[in-house]
Amino acid sequence: MPLPKRVYVSDCEGPISKNDNAFELTSAHIPNGDKLFNVLSKYDDVQADVVRRPDYNAGDTLKLVLPFFKAFDMTEQKMRDFSAEGILLVRDAKDTLKKIRDVMPTFIVSTSYQQYISALCDTIDFPFVNTYSTRVKIDDYEITPDEKTRLQQLAKEISQMPVMDIPQSNRLDDFSETDRRNVKRLDDMIWEEIYKMEIGRTLQEVKPVGGHEKAKAVKDIVKRLDTSLSDVMYVGDSITDEEAFKLVKEGGGLAVSFNGNSYAVNAAEIGIMSPSVSPMLNIAHRFRYYGKESVKDYVNAWASMQVLTDANRERFSKDSSTFRKTVRGEAIGKLG
Repeated sequence: MPLPKRVYVSDCEGPISKNDNAFELTSAHIPNGDKLFNVLSKYDDVQADVVRRPDYNAGDTLKLVLPFFKAFDMTEQKMRDFSAEGILLVRDAKDTLKKIRDVMPTFIVSTSYQQYISALCDTIDFPFVNTYSTRVKIDDYEITPDEKTRLQQLAKEISQMPVMDIPQSNRLDDFSETDRRNVKRLDDMIWEEIYKMEIGRTLQEVKPVGGHEKAKAVKDIVKRLDTSLSDVMYVGDSITDEEAFKLVKEGGGLAVSFNGNSYAVNAAEIGIMSPSVSPMLNIAHRFRYYGKESVKDYVNAWASMQVLTDANRERFSKDSSTFRKTVRGEAIGKLG
């Protein structure tokens, strides 16, 4: 009997590279850009996971920053050059992905900008045709002088806000008074003011590949290969992977958190903590040739890997979130 047509699908930033390219671009090209991005990233978590804004996806931070990119003279060439110069791989990523590709079709599904994913593919000799990422042609968008001035003012205001603290209840009513006020202020800035600008077209037209868009990409891969969700192994590490995890789990496939934050660990079936990508090779082999239950048996023999259950999920989530910061650095590791 022929083996099922199994497929390996991985997020990029976290399971393959240490970068958060959008954060790094913002930090390098906008004054106090690191703080600006942190505030918008937490606002992104609020929109996706607390308010659940219609037509909003986890990872839409990548479109929220685009008007500010334009206000500070970002170009596609700058995005390409910066991305190519700054790639930081998780240990053994290139070799491990090559070996996995030898035994099963392998895809990258990433919220990252396409400019970064293209540069990464060149670095690790990965076929770009097997990737999904956020397409943006920033040079095609116009910005007026008045918009540029106003956005620079708004960027300064946002960068002076404290980063919101999302309470465990995940209810907006339980936010501090300051955080509720800042959520409202950001709502007004982004959806009432910037959205109506000429450069606001970026908010209307760009679709970051996060949340439901990642799930759509997985469905497209299954269709391309004429296989089923039960034959998908999906590896992710953040809130942008939740919907893909849910889709794969419901379809009978395998959802794996690799150095994941609490969002990833809470949505996955298996959790892995490792400074190297190399453990994924054994897991991919077992999934390819013996199936999901074999992977679970294997994982239970290791302290740094867990089949996630109600009994261990909270503890593993804390450990994985902490370990994530040691691999990717404090600034990037704490992002959603």
